[in-house]
Amino acid sequence: MLSAALYLVIGLVLILAGASALTDGASAIARRMGVSDLVVGLTVVSFGTSAPELTISILSSANGNAGLAIGNVVGSNIFNICAIIGVTALLRPVPVGRGLISNEIPLVVLSSLVLLAMGSSVWLDGASSAVLTRVDGVILLLFFAVFMRYVFASAKDGGRTGDERDVVASAMPLWKSLAYTLGGLAALIWGGDRFVDGASAIAGGFGVSEAVIGLTIVAAGTSLPELATSVMAALKGRTGMAVGNVIGSNIFNVFMVLGASATVRELPFAGIGMPDLLLLSAVSLLFWLSGRIIGHNVITRAEGAVFVVVYIVYMCFIVAYA
Repeated sequence: MLSAALYLVIGLVLILAGASALTDGASAIARRMGVSDLVVGLTVVSFGTSAPELTISILSSANGNAGLAIGNVVGSNIFNICAIIGVTALLRPVPVGRGLISNEIPLVVLSSLVLLAMGSSVWLDGASSAVLTRVDGVILLLFFAVFMRYVFASAKDGGRTGDERDVVASAMPLWKSLAYTLGGLAALIWGGDRFVDGASAIAGGFGVSEAVIGLTIVAAGTSLPELATSVMAALKGRTGMAVGNVIGSNIFNVFMVLGASATVRELPFAGIGMPDLLLLSAVSLLFWLSGRIIGHNVITRAEGAVFVVVYIVYMCFIVAYA
């Protein structure tokens, strides 16, 4: 148990250091290339910080641990919206550009609804149990390909994806920017892995189910890179990267991570129930409404507090019924 606690501490230190380095390096590369922070957040930052989810879900799928594979993604996406957007907005109100509201955030809602539909096969087509089939996996990967085509098309058009392009020249040398970015990603991935190992060992000692571990400990652990990166980006005034990181991660998690995992092996939803999938869809929709209607293109501190409270209530619900 002592070694597991040590893994937690080491992992957290690496995650925080890696997040700071990654934010600085990616921002410098974005300014040098004339690409907006939002596009960088939607691609290199979000995919890099989602590497722990990808690794854990694919390995869990290959080992037949479906509850962990799906619970990791569902729990991470709920954490991304409720905890990360919530905490980021509490620190600094988050501007949400019209392009984000019209284009990117609806894709987050779509990814949640697609997963909800696939998890509702028991009611929709009379299946004996809900399963992500290999066909479902291919469909999810096709959605991801369309998303990537859209992002790169937006970058080609000048890097404007809801935010204005940052044209300030980067003061950081290119080699240093690349070193910060790659070193930050490596620290995030390795630190996230250590954290999850320690947390899973502690949780496993208490006899908690696979699905619950995936929805809570593993989901929060693998989302720590996103949380650290978004908070650091917000504190440095890079709100475009903070929001883009969450949006890109959620889309990547459903379409790429679950798509790749389901093609490796069909994934029964196991302990992941309709309440979990419905909550993911609901908070995704609330994320969109917060920017479009409620906050008038800004996610305020009050809205951030609502997201955080929703996550706390959800965690209490899981623990109570574990």
